[in-house]
Amino acid sequence: MVNRFVLNAISYHGKGAIGEIPGIVAAKGFRKAFIASDPDLIRFGVTKKVTDLLDAAGMAYEIYSDIKPNPTIENVRFGVAAYKASGADYMIAIGGGSSMDTGKAIGIIINNPEFADVRSLEGVAPTKNRTVFTIAVPTTAGTAAEATINYVITDVERKRKFVCVDTNDIPDVAVVDPDMMSTMPKGLTAATGMDALTHAIEGYTTKAAWELPDCLNLEAIRLISKNLRAAVRNEPEGREGMALGQYVTGMAFSNVGLGIAHSVAHTLGAVYDTPHGVACAMMLPIVMEYNADVTGEKFKAIAEAMGVDTTGMSVEEYRKAAVDAVRQLSIDVGIPTKLPAIREEDLDFLAQSAHADACAPGNPKEASVADLKALIRKLM
Repeated sequence: MVNRFVLNAISYHGKGAIGEIPGIVAAKGFRKAFIASDPDLIRFGVTKKVTDLLDAAGMAYEIYSDIKPNPTIENVRFGVAAYKASGADYMIAIGGGSSMDTGKAIGIIINNPEFADVRSLEGVAPTKNRTVFTIAVPTTAGTAAEATINYVITDVERKRKFVCVDTNDIPDVAVVDPDMMSTMPKGLTAATGMDALTHAIEGYTTKAAWELPDCLNLEAIRLISKNLRAAVRNEPEGREGMALGQYVTGMAFSNVGLGIAHSVAHTLGAVYDTPHGVACAMMLPIVMEYNADVTGEKFKAIAEAMGVDTTGMSVEEYRKAAVDAVRQLSIDVGIPTKLPAIREEDLDFLAQSAHADACAPGNPKEASVADLKALIRKLM
């Protein structure tokens, strides 16, 4: 069997890594950057950490900030028009999943204009050309969008999010600097960190899992479990550990896919605008319980990576211990366990949408619409 593995061409890690950006740009001979970054990051001076470096080097740029959480088709279309008008010849995406995903879609459409409707990018789109040269600078310790071949866009008209999978969209350069994450509020740190844990656990147990991504995902589970609580307290060591952990699982899950925790989370985000990390965190232990009987000994490894001593435990005990460890971490960082917005009359649509999501087929255990409806009901 042949397994494919797609990675960034280059990545930089550690405090001060953003200082490498002017040198990267100069070496490539680029003239002007199109910076995709959301309004909050601009307002709180996070984007400025990068633009100050460009200013000092005398490098031109234009900022595009018409980006919202759970970015929409319109955000992408306006961004494509802005890129064309800017005269830019490369992109810097600064932010979490929203900025990164918007930037990915913009860059793909610029070099593959036949997909300008945006909707046709859903699934595995047959794009022919690489995205525009992109430097990705994450500001959240969780989404790992800087390391993946995936992005997610919201179709407001149809009340659904759709996943796009394209080897042409992975950023050329990832710059993972924990200083860029230090201003994240506690709640966002917790949510994106649990998103990262969901990536690692779903990636480790997905149907397409194999030895190379398994090694990475297990180490990511260990790093996230060890560092997320400290990161939420804004301790520098915790921030650094999360910056690394979320990137490590990004390398892995990007190449093997996810499961129904993500397919449901996408649906909750589209219908209720639920923050993606919060939705993932709420669903993860529920989905782990559902999947447990088809996971072999993998939950034992998960429990041990999260610090549980499994000596003498039966299969049922270590599977429960893994779920309990995940649930406790989520509680410790302040993630809610229920979503009051869900109504009984919404369940059919939610389950059908989750079943149709591109992440659903990767789940290790088949889940029907009825199964998904029952799982979502547990959030009520």
